[in-house]
Amino acid sequence: MSDNPYDVLGVKVGASAEEIQKAYRRLAKKFHPDLNPGNKEAEEKFKSVSAAYDILGDPEKRARFDRGEIDASGAERPAQRFYRDFTGAGAEHPYASSAGFEDFVDADDILSELLRRGGRTNVRMRGPDAHYRLPIDFLEAVNGATKRVTLPDGATLDVTVPAGARDGQTLRLRGKGGPGYGGGPAGDALVELEVRPHRLFKLDGDDIRLDLPISLTEAVLGGKVEVPTPTGPVTMTIPKGSNTGRVMRLRGKGVPRPDQSRGDMYVRLQVVLPESDPELEAFVKSWSAGQAHNPRQRMEA
Repeated sequence: MSDNPYDVLGVKVGASAEEIQKAYRRLAKKFHPDLNPGNKEAEEKFKSVSAAYDILGDPEKRARFDRGEIDASGAERPAQRFYRDFTGAGAEHPYASSAGFEDFVDADDILSELLRRGGRTNVRMRGPDAHYRLPIDFLEAVNGATKRVTLPDGATLDVTVPAGARDGQTLRLRGKGGPGYGGGPAGDALVELEVRPHRLFKLDGDDIRLDLPISLTEAVLGGKVEVPTPTGPVTMTIPKGSNTGRVMRLRGKGVPRPDQSRGDMYVRLQVVLPESDPELEAFVKSWSAGQAHNPRQRMEA
């Protein structure tokens, strides 16, 4: 990268103060050390950009640089000298005298000043956002929970998962990201939720669906059965003569909504026969009405 501050910032010699400031902010953000951790090349470019703006961002320094009075580091340029300035009485050689060089700046001092100027900026920059992914259980998403995230440096961050959270939802924790620069505010922590599936419950919008096995006796005679829900078991009445596929609704047992209401839970009944029951087999064989019943008759119509 050129030492000329105009080249460093990528602006023309006649650029306005606003153009110079915009160019500086764009490059400072691009090469900022906090946004490029461990990148030495970006760090050096950030120093060069800051040093260039230190010259061109100050009207007086910019004017002196344009007149050739100071160099790109802000150091005074020596006045132009001729051979007669280096002669002195009593010198061993007419050009051996060092008179007139006292105003040259030591190279180490120039480097120190450049590095000092390179770390200085008048711009307050907001810190970078930190991104995390947080796996949670289905019931934690439905009912809400407090989870703890372990940061790369070993520190921990408590995250409040709101009731009714969804898979892929991003929670923003303000001020929990990277630190700001130049007194700027810290960035945010963005936590993306990953909801694990549940072995029983299935999400359907704001509603929850469940397949519930029932016995033949419960299907034929009806009765009260215990049904699991995200907030705990409830009792549900099975009507007489219920078939597999019948859907029962439990109001308000679904996912919480922002308006404090909740979706519903839909329970689909599944009649499950015992694997082997000689009495049931004997009854069915003697059940003439059952043998005459054709549940597929409607399909043939």
